[in-house]
Amino acid sequence: MRVFVTGASGWVGSAVARELLSAGHEVVGLARSDASAAKLDAAGLTVRRGSVQDLDTLADAAKDSDGVLHLAFDHSWTDYAAAGAADVRAVEAMGGALEGTGKPLVVTSGLCFAPGIVGSEDDPGSPRAAGAIRVPAENATLALAERGVRASVLRLAGSVHGKGDHGFVARLVEVARETGVAAVVGDGANRWPAVHVEDAARLYRLALEAAPSGVRLHGVAEEGVPTRDIAAVIARRLDVPLRELTPEQAAEHFTWLSRFAGTDMSATSERTRALLDWHPTRPTLLEDLEDHYFATS
Repeated sequence: MRVFVTGASGWVGSAVARELLSAGHEVVGLARSDASAAKLDAAGLTVRRGSVQDLDTLADAAKDSDGVLHLAFDHSWTDYAAAGAADVRAVEAMGGALEGTGKPLVVTSGLCFAPGIVGSEDDPGSPRAAGAIRVPAENATLALAERGVRASVLRLAGSVHGKGDHGFVARLVEVARETGVAAVVGDGANRWPAVHVEDAARLYRLALEAAPSGVRLHGVAEEGVPTRDIAAVIARRLDVPLRELTPEQAAEHFTWLSRFAGTDMSATSERTRALLDWHPTRPTLLEDLEDHYFATS
């Protein structure tokens, strides 16, 4: 298949592109900058210049493809709600180009469930959860199933881990180095779902190739890892104390990460595993954390 991938130069997108190439697919990657274009070219991808705000470019690239994987999310917006609205426009542009073709469109979303439940693929998500800004794009994607697009939503765990990670877990390590403290909010019993980046990449390929239309998929290998367990590894490896913080203290300690540091969320991927025969095999979050998150060079 000729597959158009937005976000192909990103960390998760790069892993997805490698997975697709290894399976024999041709990959066309969207590149906003010269640096991204050079990275994609070096990785063996066909480069399509533009951004996720260039709706005509997105539509043309989707029309020229046999399927689309949408991983990009434009964080340049100062208004997060505006970024979510822009994501809806991008989904609708690509979906419109695929209308009536039966071709696959897989759109990335996030988990957004209330504390205390184990969210499933059937759950629409909580409008008050941190990731709820992606829900309108989810709904726009699922609506495309009624318009002749094999559309599906892939909700990624917040903790996508692996070598080269610069997301939540990597930032926790950085904050502990900077402050000399490995901290948790409250008692640290709140949980973060997790998935290894290579397991996630394989799920994207399986969704492209075989996901039925109109389904939500969960890129979740571990239903929920307590943040205290994560902080305990960081404290031991950096030889710093583990400290419990109030929400007010956490806002200053974690800065932008404080919005997520105290989040409690748990999610299952049971339906996804059965539907696509997806079985995560890569290291767990804590195993991965021990392996390479503390290198200084």
